[in-house]
Amino acid sequence: MASIFTKIIQGEIPSYKVAEDDDYYAFLDIHPITKGHTLVIPKKETDYIFDIHDEDYTGLFLFSKRVAKAVEKVIDCERIGLSVLGLEVPHAHIHVVPINTVYDIDFSKPKLKFTPEEFQLLARQIADVFE
Repeated sequence: MASIFTKIIQGEIPSYKVAEDDDYYAFLDIHPITKGHTLVIPKKETDYIFDIHDEDYTGLFLFSKRVAKAVEKVIDCERIGLSVLGLEVPHAHIHVVPINTVYDIDFSKPKLKFTPEEFQLLARQIADVFE
């Protein structure tokens, strides 16, 4: 059974896409812990990140770096933090999170809420600077 992320890649479920290439897809988290919180996923569905083949694993992190640099250009933040949890969706993914303190990457804190229009604008801004 396809994961929710595979359904997003296939266009069955909408997303706020910020970047895509042949192998990877990045979109805004709809339950963000900070503004600009983005998920980066491989298009090939693999549950556990450490089960990904080495070349794809390296590619995922290099793509995440490009996404992080784009997010950093749009969101005023001290740094971009990365997190790999892998428990909530059985499809490997990296959280790209703008941070100003170590506490900004706390997944237990209340999630931020944005309107669809705010998500669309932010996704477009990040996509426009993605290299």
